Amino acid sequence: MSQSGNRLGLTFAVLGAVGFSFKAILIKLAYPYGVDAVTLLALRMGLSLPFFLALGWADRRRRQPVPLTGRDWGLMLGLGVTGYYLASYLDFLGLQYISAALERLILFAYPTLVVLFSALFLGKPITRRAAGSIALCYAGIALAVAHDLDLGGDAHEVWLGGALVFGSAVSYALYLMGNGQAVGRLGAARVTAAASTIACVLCLVHFAATRPLGLLVQPAPVMGLAVAMALFSTVLPVWMVSEAIRRLGAGPVSLIGTLGPVVTLFLGWLILAEPIGVYQLVGGALVIAGVLLVGSKR
Repeated sequence: MSQSGNRLGLTFAVLGAVGFSFKAILIKLAYPYGVDAVTLLALRMGLSLPFFLALGWADRRRRQPVPLTGRDWGLMLGLGVTGYYLASYLDFLGLQYISAALERLILFAYPTLVVLFSALFLGKPITRRAAGSIALCYAGIALAVAHDLDLGGDAHEVWLGGALVFGSAVSYALYLMGNGQAVGRLGAARVTAAASTIACVLCLVHFAATRPLGLLVQPAPVMGLAVAMALFSTVLPVWMVSEAIRRLGAGPVSLIGTLGPVVTLFLGWLILAEPIGVYQLVGGALVIAGVLLVGSKR
């Protein structure tokens, strides 16, 4: 890989991390207009759906795909439900109650959940390094929760929002475990396209079953935020991170992804006027340290 290719990969990795981190800010900006989580999620996923369909079509044209078995379809359905439907839905719900910074720190603990689930379901032992990373992550989250409680907010809302976002992290961790099994056989682009398309359809069906279709017509600011969410916090980051992994490898891109909580913390302060305290800064540092530890080689 040339030096220019490495620089481009680094740029994609950074922009992808920023794009994913910006999602919580856009959601928080939309809620004051009265839009609910289900409607906002339907707008985001509906606007993203054409991209994922195009990704699947392009991958199919590029190579002769391996025929999908019944087990493959079941796995794709499971990935769509856990990775992009349920995880997104719980995340959107949680952001009604907690700050964007706390949301990002809780979500960012998902690698430790992968370690725990691998031990629970796959019999993989938890190493001393992994145990240390888990302790660091949850100590950091505890400090971040303490920060939000210290601001005088409703304790019930903080705990409810935190629990919903933690449920999102659990769902995403389960998705990653299944994703690893599917990608090796079917390819990353095909798995991403199929799981994301299923999730988009599920989000739209959820909306149609629980809300009047007229709610899809929202004020111009909400529609603008939904377009920005689909383009800059869904479609482009998915593509840029994939390109970064192709150019740099998964390890460096994962390390660059640790920018996420820092970016959200800064953007929350800059755009949403969310206060930054010592507890939150120390908590964020502990969570990032824990994720770096669990992702480092022995």
